[in-house]
Amino acid sequence: MNTTPGRSTDAARPAMHWLLRAEGASKSFGKTRALIGADVTITPGESVAIMGPSGSGKSTLLHVLAGILPADAGTVILNRSDGSGHDDLAALSEDARSSLRLRRFGFVFQQGMLLPELTATENVALPLLLTGTSRAEAGARAESELTRLGLSGLGDRRIGQLSGGQAQRVAIARALITGPSLIFADEPTGALDSHTANDVLDALLHTGRGPDRALLVVTHDAQVASRCDRIIRLRDGQIEANA
Repeated sequence: MNTTPGRSTDAARPAMHWLLRAEGASKSFGKTRALIGADVTITPGESVAIMGPSGSGKSTLLHVLAGILPADAGTVILNRSDGSGHDDLAALSEDARSSLRLRRFGFVFQQGMLLPELTATENVALPLLLTGTSRAEAGARAESELTRLGLSGLGDRRIGQLSGGQAQRVAIARALITGPSLIFADEPTGALDSHTANDVLDALLHTGRGPDRALLVVTHDAQVASRCDRIIRLRDGQIEANA
């Protein structure tokens, strides 16, 4: 375990084994330094929890790694899925980052961020439709993903007709539908009771990581973090532990 604030041992990991790497990533909002010199390496097949007290920079780190927020300093680099090299997120245009987030990243949020006017199937199919997939194929693949997550027969229901746990499974299905390399989950069980949260976490850990995919979970729940392979701990914008 590395306890030196702001730096980690991740930078020393072999390049061939990583999906996403941040080196010296920093982000400020006005005079507030939300993230300071973060080194993070994410490898295929692992689940990583990001923990810390309120205001420690957890969500900022996730958003910088996902290219939602550009780092003010340092780099965030994503290996290309075809093995042809890598992309520096800061060097991409906003359109290119948006395309990358649509095709290679999946997102699960605390409140799901699902569209209530759409059915479960339509919510899951939406990312595919945005990539140009036909409506018929997108719908069929969405139904298959819902079945895989234990929601067979519920595809025609709107989000308000589902329980909290079912809605989060729909959100997981939507995150997975494009076959992304990384799943980013921001407090995915924070609004659920403990039993439902455990079921949702089971589903996320089972489907959100694989030989070519990694899972990052921002959480304040020590039990959730303990089920991940590794925990990154932040305080005052700095990584204080990463093991």
